[in-house]
Amino acid sequence: MTEQNRVVIFDTTLRDGEQSPGATMSHAEKLEIAAMLDEMGVDVIEAGFPIASEGDFAAVSEIARLAKTSVICGLARAQLPDIDRCWEAVRHARQPRIHTFIGTSPLHRAIPNLDMDQMADRIHQTVTHARNLCDNVQWSPMDATRTEHDYLCRVVEIAIKAGATTINIPDTVGYTAPRESAALIAMLLERVPGADEIIFATHCHNDLGMATANALAAVEAGARQIECTINGLGERAGNTALEEVVMAMRVRNDIMPYQTGIDTTKIMGISRRVAAVSGFPVQFNKAIVGKNAFLHESGIHQDGVLKNVETFEIMRPADIGLTENNIAMGKHSGRAALRAKLADLGYEVGDNQLKDIFVRFKALADRKKEVYDDDIVALVLDAAANTAEDHLQVKHLRVICGSDGQSADLTMIVDGVEKRAETTGDGPVDACFNAVREIFPHAARLQLYQVHAVTEGTDAQATVSVRMEEEGRIVTGQAADTDTILASVKAYVGALNRLIVRRAMTGRDTDAKQISMYSH
Repeated sequence: MTEQNRVVIFDTTLRDGEQSPGATMSHAEKLEIAAMLDEMGVDVIEAGFPIASEGDFAAVSEIARLAKTSVICGLARAQLPDIDRCWEAVRHARQPRIHTFIGTSPLHRAIPNLDMDQMADRIHQTVTHARNLCDNVQWSPMDATRTEHDYLCRVVEIAIKAGATTINIPDTVGYTAPRESAALIAMLLERVPGADEIIFATHCHNDLGMATANALAAVEAGARQIECTINGLGERAGNTALEEVVMAMRVRNDIMPYQTGIDTTKIMGISRRVAAVSGFPVQFNKAIVGKNAFLHESGIHQDGVLKNVETFEIMRPADIGLTENNIAMGKHSGRAALRAKLADLGYEVGDNQLKDIFVRFKALADRKKEVYDDDIVALVLDAAANTAEDHLQVKHLRVICGSDGQSADLTMIVDGVEKRAETTGDGPVDACFNAVREIFPHAARLQLYQVHAVTEGTDAQATVSVRMEEEGRIVTGQAADTDTILASVKAYVGALNRLIVRRAMTGRDTDAKQISMYSH
């Protein structure tokens, strides 16, 4: 691997990914994901936005202290207090980085009401200040793809002269196309003095479904850092997905002879964990990590794969950490078999977590004829979403429904105190949610309620996802059970638990959207 063909992988799951409405992660979850990113070989981890909240500052600081090999980066607006706060958070990392940015397109220049010269002065001042604190400085002109080329060249040159070592070119609104993405990087490399002495990066959003293509086109034109997230998580339609660019370069090395230090066998494990802690399930047909990515239903496809797997698969499941061995799981399976199966699926669990999952597994196996891999994944996600440490816990639920009406009898533990409610509603789910509101009054509004079967059959587990909003705070919850109504209640309560955490993080009087609006 040489500097000419090496591509730096910059993961921003914990910053841009977490800014997805409802994807807020707890402190412990951020540390867990950061450790997994570090272990899989991610070059740079953007751990958060330290000025955004005390919780974000604490998470970035601890990730910086714990990281073993990755560069730990924090994001800062082009303001001196932001940059100082960012440095305070990352300074204890073995390899710290400050990432500062400002919007340079006409639309974004109008927000702080700065003319071109005033903004240029701001860029010089803030990048210089960051470089005086840290040797590793990244600068981003937000909405670069809609910035006038002459002005973009001017401010990139200013940032390089002020000490930026990486220049990131964000397609903030996912507007550009691959040919334009490549041409923009090539233009900057040709026109900007000193461009050959720094690393150009690309940060592509997926609003038009071209984020991965745009990122790879930028690399072919000379960019040597890709900003991405696990599962493509991020603002609006998301970002370039780490798994997509890494596997694209691996599979098509003939036309994209670039290399990364990523251990691809870790991909499936971290994909599932990010889905669990963010509350954003991976769509079935998602490239690389979707449930259907290696499944074949067509008779022609099945026949071909049985004769030669390469006829319809361009990579092996094992390449991303999916086992090709099949351990049959049922009610007679023991803890050792369950631990092995979990490891095959990409989950390394501790003894206490295994004990909890095993109890759930046995109960499920008694109710189902066959327990599929997806059933076990759902058990893990459900176990992670409903723990004894939660403020709200579901203890007992009894529902009556039929032509004569619907009612719910619900018992919950609220901060250690048992509470009960009996309510009616327009349907069993509505009756249950009314019971939750009676036990734990709140003003959060239900925005989304979604149910899908994990596997086939009338005994299939149902995974329920809910999204709720309160005063600008958006949270999600997810739970699985063969009882759809119980899964619904657990998902609803899980979202409320996340809301309680969000309240504590931002304060009731804080505008939860005030900081995240400055994402690039």
